[in-house]
Amino acid sequence: MDPVDLQLGNKNLWSCLVRLLSKDPEWLDAKMKFFLPNTDLDSRNETLDPEQRVILQLNKLHVQGSATWQSFIHCVCMQLEVPLELEVLLLSTFGCDDGFTSQLGTEGKSLPKSQLHQGLKRPHQSCGSSPRRKQCRKQQLELAKKYLQLLRTSAQQRYGSRIPGSGQPHAFHQVYVPPILRRATASLDTQEGAIMGDLKVEDGTDVSISDLFNTRVNKGPRVTVLLGKSGMGKTTLAHRLCQKWAEGHLDCFQALFLFEFRQLNLITRFLTPSQLLFDLYLSPELDPDAVFQYLEENSDQVLLIFDGLDEALQPTGPDGPGSVLTLFSRLCRGTLLPGCRVMATSRPGKLPACLPAEAAMVYILGFDGPRVEEYVNHFFSAQPSREGALVELQTNGRLRSLCAVPALCQVACLCLHHLLPDHAPGQSVALLPTMTQLYMQMVLALSPRGHLPTTSLLDLGEVALRGLETGKVIFYVKDIAPPLIAFGATHSLLTSFCVRTGPGHQQTGYAFTHVSLQEFLAALHLMASPKVDKDTLTQHVTLHSRWVQRTKARLNLSDHLPTFLAGLASCTCRPFLSHLAQGNEDCVGTKQAAVVQVLKKLATRKLTGPKVVELCHCVNETQEPELASLTAQSLPYQLPFHNFPLTCTDLATLTNILEHREAPIHLDFDGCPLEPHCPEALVGCGQIENLSFKSRKCGDAFAEALSRSLPTMGRLQMLGLAGSKITARGISHLVKALPLCPQLEEVSFRDNQLSDQVVLNIVEVLPHLPRLRKLDLSGNSVCVSTLLCLARVAVTCPTIRTLQARKADLIFLLSPPTETTAELQRAPDLQESDGQRKGAPSRSLTLRLQKCQLQVHDAETLIALLQEGPHLEEVDLSGNQLEDEGCRLMAEAASQLHITRKLDLSDNGLSLAGVHCVLRAVSACWTLAELRISLQHKTVVFMFAQEPQEQEGPQERAAFLDSLTLQMRSELPLSSRRMRLTHCGLQAKHLEQLCKALGGSCHLGHLHLDFSGNALGDEGATRLAQLLPGLGALQSLNLSENGLSLDAVLGLARCFSTLQWLFHLDISFESQHILLRGDKTGRDVWATGSSPDFPAGAEFLGFRRRCIPRSLRLSECPLEPPSLTHLCATLKECPGPLELQLSCEFLSDQSLETLLDCLPRLPQLSLLQLSQTGLSPKSPFLLANTLSLCPRVKKVDLRSLHHATLHFRSNEEQEGVCCGLSANLLGDSGLRCLLECLPQMPISGLLDLSHNSVSQESALYLVETLPSCPRVREASVNLGSEQSFRIHFSKEDQARKTLRLSECSFRPEHVSRLATSLSQSLQLMELTLTQCCLDQEQLAILLSLVGRPAGLFILRVQEPWANRAGILSLLEVCAQASGSVTEISISKTQQQLCVQLEFPRREENPEAVALRLAHCDLGTHHSLLVGQLMETCARLQQLSLSQVNLCEDSDASSLLLQNLLLSLSELKTFRLTSSCVSNEGLAHLASGLGHCHHLEELDLSNNQFDEEGTKELMRALEGKWMLKRLDLGHLLLNSSALTLLTHGLSHMTRLQSLRLNRNSIGDVGCCHLSEALRAATSLEELDLSHNQIGDAGVQHLATILPRLPELRKIDLSMNSISPAGGMQLAESLVLCRHLEELMLGCNALGDPTALGLARELPQHLRVLHLPFSHLGPGGALSLTQALDGSPHLEEISLAENNLAGGVLRFCKELPLLRQIDLVSCKIDNQTVKLLTSSFTRCPALEVILLSWNLLGDEAAAELAQVLPQMGRLKRVDLEKNQITAFGAWLLAEGLAQGSSIQVIRLWNNPIPRDTAQRLKSQEPRLDFAFFDNQPQAPWGT
Repeated sequence: MDPVDLQLGNKNLWSCLVRLLSKDPEWLDAKMKFFLPNTDLDSRNETLDPEQRVILQLNKLHVQGSATWQSFIHCVCMQLEVPLELEVLLLSTFGCDDGFTSQLGTEGKSLPKSQLHQGLKRPHQSCGSSPRRKQCRKQQLELAKKYLQLLRTSAQQRYGSRIPGSGQPHAFHQVYVPPILRRATASLDTQEGAIMGDLKVEDGTDVSISDLFNTRVNKGPRVTVLLGKSGMGKTTLAHRLCQKWAEGHLDCFQALFLFEFRQLNLITRFLTPSQLLFDLYLSPELDPDAVFQYLEENSDQVLLIFDGLDEALQPTGPDGPGSVLTLFSRLCRGTLLPGCRVMATSRPGKLPACLPAEAAMVYILGFDGPRVEEYVNHFFSAQPSREGALVELQTNGRLRSLCAVPALCQVACLCLHHLLPDHAPGQSVALLPTMTQLYMQMVLALSPRGHLPTTSLLDLGEVALRGLETGKVIFYVKDIAPPLIAFGATHSLLTSFCVRTGPGHQQTGYAFTHVSLQEFLAALHLMASPKVDKDTLTQHVTLHSRWVQRTKARLNLSDHLPTFLAGLASCTCRPFLSHLAQGNEDCVGTKQAAVVQVLKKLATRKLTGPKVVELCHCVNETQEPELASLTAQSLPYQLPFHNFPLTCTDLATLTNILEHREAPIHLDFDGCPLEPHCPEALVGCGQIENLSFKSRKCGDAFAEALSRSLPTMGRLQMLGLAGSKITARGISHLVKALPLCPQLEEVSFRDNQLSDQVVLNIVEVLPHLPRLRKLDLSGNSVCVSTLLCLARVAVTCPTIRTLQARKADLIFLLSPPTETTAELQRAPDLQESDGQRKGAPSRSLTLRLQKCQLQVHDAETLIALLQEGPHLEEVDLSGNQLEDEGCRLMAEAASQLHITRKLDLSDNGLSLAGVHCVLRAVSACWTLAELRISLQHKTVVFMFAQEPQEQEGPQERAAFLDSLTLQMRSELPLSSRRMRLTHCGLQAKHLEQLCKALGGSCHLGHLHLDFSGNALGDEGATRLAQLLPGLGALQSLNLSENGLSLDAVLGLARCFSTLQWLFHLDISFESQHILLRGDKTGRDVWATGSSPDFPAGAEFLGFRRRCIPRSLRLSECPLEPPSLTHLCATLKECPGPLELQLSCEFLSDQSLETLLDCLPRLPQLSLLQLSQTGLSPKSPFLLANTLSLCPRVKKVDLRSLHHATLHFRSNEEQEGVCCGLSANLLGDSGLRCLLECLPQMPISGLLDLSHNSVSQESALYLVETLPSCPRVREASVNLGSEQSFRIHFSKEDQARKTLRLSECSFRPEHVSRLATSLSQSLQLMELTLTQCCLDQEQLAILLSLVGRPAGLFILRVQEPWANRAGILSLLEVCAQASGSVTEISISKTQQQLCVQLEFPRREENPEAVALRLAHCDLGTHHSLLVGQLMETCARLQQLSLSQVNLCEDSDASSLLLQNLLLSLSELKTFRLTSSCVSNEGLAHLASGLGHCHHLEELDLSNNQFDEEGTKELMRALEGKWMLKRLDLGHLLLNSSALTLLTHGLSHMTRLQSLRLNRNSIGDVGCCHLSEALRAATSLEELDLSHNQIGDAGVQHLATILPRLPELRKIDLSMNSISPAGGMQLAESLVLCRHLEELMLGCNALGDPTALGLARELPQHLRVLHLPFSHLGPGGALSLTQALDGSPHLEEISLAENNLAGGVLRFCKELPLLRQIDLVSCKIDNQTVKLLTSSFTRCPALEVILLSWNLLGDEAAAELAQVLPQMGRLKRVDLEKNQITAFGAWLLAEGLAQGSSIQVIRLWNNPIPRDTAQRLKSQEPRLDFAFFDNQPQAPWGT
């Protein structure tokens, strides 16, 4: 086409376009408003010809540029009925860049210029360029008036037009329904900008639009912040305010300006207020400075609205992005436009710091039910579908909950408008179940022709996603292609507006109609676009916190994106997505599955409350029941929600998820802003067990809504509503609802400021809640009269067990009539007593009215009230104002009130005169167990015991444990009464009157008196000693802290002779601790000993000894000679036996001599102990001298210069002395002197010389001394860190001695001296040298020098080099021995070489040696070595190699062993264990062993040989008919190797021991093995453990066992034997008459096997091991009965069997039983007493294993009582039990009674670490460590 034709064609096309648009001028006006949002549709244009008006509008569009023009042409073709030919021409000519450059028609050119631009009426002027002019006031007012009118006219044009445009949000096209507005009270942290505390939204006080601003001048805050979640209508409300102002409603403001932060963020320069108002909003026509001056002067009538404060970017510099926020900050703080009103909208969260602290907070809460209905009515007004829409909302609860968000309500109405005409009623449930599908239906509804272009929709979604990722919400024509702009405009997906960035700088911007729509389209693109892969998609499936962060420069706009992605993952959305993806359903399905998989992973994680809500939304959108069930089950049992806003929709979504949960759940809402109607969302949620709300926002409306929901929660057990603003009206609704919830167990109305009458109304509902256990009304401040009324309710209501009132606390504890085993979990201070928990038939009440301002007349009222009520367990009236009279009245009434536990009158103003009245008042009270009075501490406590007539039978075992618990130390038996009058200021003059008052109490039982902390002095002590006989047999008397002098303290020792009940006197002089105690203290004495945590004295346990000694403990006392003389003279008349324990800082030699001189004059003395007492270096000699001065001394134990003990023998005891001189300063010289005296010393036990700073000289001298000490049995020296030096003596001469020397660091010159001493010490048979720095050369010298005339000598060397040395080098050392080597043992792991020598050495025939060497194929050096070994080891009978490596020297070692074995004609034992040998080396060994025909023992266990090597060794067994012991443990025996073994076994008729453990024999192998053993009639031991032989193997084995008459030991552990096989085995074992050891553990034998064994156990049985054998109490009891009285039994193990409820008891003595293993048997305190009594019948018992059971302090007490009776017990394992610190103390006290136990293991018991360390320091034999750190055995054991 030539240019002429082109021009002609364009003219015709232009004319056609004009004619087409002239038919629909309203549509064109709407598009003009969309593409030119700032252009006014001037009414003057309406006078033009329609076509001229169209031409004018088209020219305005054309001059905007090609992008705007192309977008407009695409809109024409999409929305109007355009003929196809014209559409093609329009798109080809104007819809591309080439068409835009062509000439317009002549119609466009003919228009005058004025008409082309008459839409731009006002020139734009910069407000900051011209200087301020001087003008008169009248002119300024005129200009301001014109501007204000222009401002209002502009607003009226914007909001008054009916044409949809960019400036009008879609909600304004319908009637506006205001959302719920509530004022919130919260303080802002101006430093952080965060709301302090929770946002407390006022309940029941809706705010209207007119109430948002206080019109009173200078009253109220100038800044208002409107907070609401996305979609709540914040922006709509801002525009509504503008519309109201344009209509003249907000007349208090002359000017109103609306700014959006999404546009302000685009400003990169610093703005002045005038530039903000005029450049970015509306500029005056003239003189902007004058107008701004007017606005400044009248700023109190200016309203500035800033929308989207949460989108504001933080300032990055004075001229950078975010500088507008700085301007906003100054406006808020009044430094700019002071007095103006500022309103900002924001999502909840962390607000910018620029807001002032006094800013008013208004919360927008969306729609409630009536508002939703109102909105629907207006939306469907005058439409037939209105009723249908209302019905859909009423029937679809999910849709109704979505409509609580105004934006979603609008979308729902649009969808219903689209769906209702074509669908039957009720279809919305299927079509609109989720928010995602709501948006999906909205997009379909907005399509004008019902057809949705998929490509355009996905491309627009890509733009939306790119905006979300970059934080962009405003787009320009350069960001969106013209066809997409047209598509967005056509489908109402985009909105347009004018963006002003400066004077004369404005352009059209585009945005999605809502941010949520942008997120939905982005989600569509991610799910359906082929450009997005699965990994990219899953990166967007995340959970966001509800709090909006302001710390990033980029906006976070993807709040709902994960929710939409989850919704699109629903199967319902797959057809829609497949359509968008152009049929690629597989790709869509893969993406949907990926989203669901990510949500599954998130569902199993531990999430915070906000993320849990977000996850529930996502899961709910997917409509996947399996995912919902997984999410619901993964929620924690305790689900807290703290300090973030929640809507009704959130709770409804959570409720929907919980419907898929089976287990109950606890919901805790603390500080969460909740809408008043939120509880309605919980209706019918049957999974909620605990429901708690804590917020000041909860008011009467909230309570009313909650009252409607409570009856529908069938599993609700706990309801909490604390810290609210509920009044009597709200409580009345709840009180009516509570009886409809009979399952409630706990109700809390804490901190609600309820009135007295309201509290009484609540209490009235108690009888109607049959299962209620706790009612908490604390924090509601009731008066005394109301409190007494509540006490009357507690007395009369049969279910109330406790009333607790203390200041603000007010709590009822109840016990339902039908008590179940599950107990109420109470606070520690509110726990009920044992009597309550046991549920006695008669009710007992606990009444605590503490600090309630009760007076005497209130006490009288209370007494009268309580006398009519039930038995009282506890009455606590502490902290009141009863004074002496009130206390007397309560004390007198105590016996009539039937108090069973405690009466507390502390802090009631009791005086010393009132004390006597109280004592007289309670003197006749039979049930009083303890009275504690301390005037200084304001304590007055009465403790009572059960009345005699109420006791039923003997006391239960649990009561015994309670009496042992420190926290319950006041619960004493009836025969004991304790009177504590401490810190009362008592003096000597008060004693007589006190004793008279106490006299009435003495006849009621044994009395414990405590007068500590008073001022008795010496006079009082003397006077009290005179009065004590008149008080009868006391149990204890505490006189601590009474200012007694030393003479008075020592004078108390006379009481031993005057008071028959006195057995123990404990005195700590400096700390003034003085305690007199009797013997029958048992469990009812609680002495305040030296330890602050535990009672002192082992007598607490009530240990029964044959002769009970009296004891005097005197510590912290200056022990000078006069004092000691006085003390001994006083004790001379004391009846015995007597234990004297003294402790002071330092005891001089003179004092020690004085004390020792007095010993012969104290014949009743049995023990003298000086502990923690400094002694001089001379003291050991003084103590040792007592052995001759005092013949009664049987043992002197001097552990250090701070601890010495002298034990005295009684007349009937035999003589025998032990001596301990450890930790002294003897040195080598002193030790030598002492060793020289050894032959003359009468020692028959242990001499301990440890820690005396000795060297190698002392060790060598000890060796030299041994020949002169015939009674020395054993000696050991360690010169390392242990520093031990011990010599053990016997009463008779010893022919065999052993010596151990460790870490002695011998030098070469010491070796010859040591050898000489060893040669002379003929009785020394065994020497062990451990790490004594002897290398191989020195050891060889030592072996060569030691020579004796005859006998055996064993040398055992442990050195680090033994682990590194090769076999050849070690054998070379052995070859240097001067005697004949009869045994060689090498262990690399133990770093040990052991050689046994026989003297004299027998020479070998040289010719025979040469003949054997001729057969050796070795090098010269090795040949010489073999020659030496043949000569030295000719009589070698035993060769043991352990953990050796025979591969390290190319099999030379194995070859040498082969040749050595060939020459050992007398070898009887060969052991090769846990070693490394090559196949060639095994061949050498097998060859050598094949010639050892006299071999009696062969041990090849714990080696890892391959099949060939094993076969070689099995072949070597052929011909070994003399073999007696064979051990092949851990060797892998396959079928061929087993065949060779059984063949060899069939000829071993002398075999006595066969060990084949862990050989993988199996049942088939066991069959062959059983046949081979028929010939082994001498077999005594058979070990087949860990072979999985099963019942089949046992069956074969059972047939041959009776044919083994000598069988004494059999081990079949871990062999998969069932009860059937066990029964067969039991029948067979009965016939093994000589069986001594039976080990069948780790088999599922069960009780039938145990019963079978118990019928006839072998009479010689010594060991029975049945751990983990599936035994029950019956089987175990049958075995113990069968074993009872067994004379040979030494060990029994029933570990890891269930013995719960069974009582193991031996009635007869087991004289040889050494060990009993009951680990992990579920043994509890109920069975331990009979068990411990059985221990006493086992005199030889050494080890007791009771770890991993259920033993507590009672079990510890029982064990502690029997410990002193078990003289040979060494170890007790109590790990992993329930023993507390008190139980551990009891065990320590038991150890203190002289037990020989070495260790008690207590690891992993509930004992605090510091307490464990303190107990460990006091008793080292208590071991609390994980590893077994067993201490050394006590001296003399």
